[in-house]
Amino acid sequence: MSSRRRVVITGIGAITPIGLTRGGLWTGLQEQHSAVRSVTRFDPSIFRSHNAAEVSDFVPHDHMEARRAKRLDRFGHFSVAAARMALDDAELDLAREDRERVGAMMGTALGGVGYAEDQLGVFLTQGLKAVDAALALAVFGGAASCNIAIEFGVQGPNSTNAMSCASGTIAIGEAFRQIRDGYADVMLAGGAEAPLAPLCFGSFSIIRAMSTRNDDPGGASRPFDRDRDGFVMGEGSAVLVMEEHERAVARGARIYAEVAGFGTSNDAYHMTAPLPDGAQAARSMRMALDDARVTPGEIGYVNAHGSSTPLNDPTETLAIKKVFGDRAYATPVSSTKGYYGHALGASGAIEAAICALTIVNEWLPPTLNLECADDACDLDYIPAAGRPARVEHVLSNSFGFGGINAALVLRRV
Repeated sequence: MSSRRRVVITGIGAITPIGLTRGGLWTGLQEQHSAVRSVTRFDPSIFRSHNAAEVSDFVPHDHMEARRAKRLDRFGHFSVAAARMALDDAELDLAREDRERVGAMMGTALGGVGYAEDQLGVFLTQGLKAVDAALALAVFGGAASCNIAIEFGVQGPNSTNAMSCASGTIAIGEAFRQIRDGYADVMLAGGAEAPLAPLCFGSFSIIRAMSTRNDDPGGASRPFDRDRDGFVMGEGSAVLVMEEHERAVARGARIYAEVAGFGTSNDAYHMTAPLPDGAQAARSMRMALDDARVTPGEIGYVNAHGSSTPLNDPTETLAIKKVFGDRAYATPVSSTKGYYGHALGASGAIEAAICALTIVNEWLPPTLNLECADDACDLDYIPAAGRPARVEHVLSNSFGFGGINAALVLRRV
């Protein structure tokens, strides 16, 4: 283990409802306003929930040739565009790299389900001949990492996982292992999600998972607040360029942070409800800390999953207490989903990017809409306004349907 390689983040690409670039994401965080609005993509009036966090003004042709853009759906557009922005940000010239040592790993909960839904409507109204010939190749989950590989000619390790809302975090964790263990030198890793379509949206409304605070869209996503009533669906993507540390230093790369540890576990309990005692969520955090060889006391900030659901938030709070003990109350924690909703499989990647930026910019984003904390959610959740802070290590949590738990530790370099 002493010879394992260090892994650093040298590029960040982000497409989110609060910003369409890495810089836009950070500016959006500092403005401290929610991007949640009433849905505009379709008429949501037949559903219990009417709110979503939509990505506006995104133009696929700004990031890829029109011919390629035509073959991809929105989920694919997000994947390739975020990867291109990350590569540009890293100033990485792939023409000088061994393409077999560069890979791509992505996460997505639902892949191109929105586009599939749209094309089903075409099929039912116009027949099979009217269906887009690219449908079968555009919507499967693996299209995320495969289209990145094709676009940039990278031939190293490649996979897309579909582990619900922990997908982006798991993709980054697995990419970290590929570099650490010597199977790759560079990885493009993150998540992408484009689920805002009526049937998909309605399916989450049916199971009463989403907020019905329809008269106050901007206040609908309210992690850890006593009056939270469900998550708000979002969309977007984030991709990180991850490199072996010594090669990044040798080429003079700007380093945002080191990926120091990763842990994942499963509750093995229920498809939607977390294990009530938070034991496996806590275990994923401990595994990430152990992997990073740091103690809870060395963590200066926790970016919580904080989905704004009645069950997740107190369970995550309990899990943090199990891991941090007496230090739990002295450790700043926030959920950033009040800004941009819950982008499902992309959320963990967006939040890993945010964690890297908090280290560089020495500012911790607040938990928006936290006006009256739940008695069971009694940690330092950074309510109301962000906080200047220099932190050496941060922990990022992601939990998903099916009992999936995942955690990352990032370190200042």
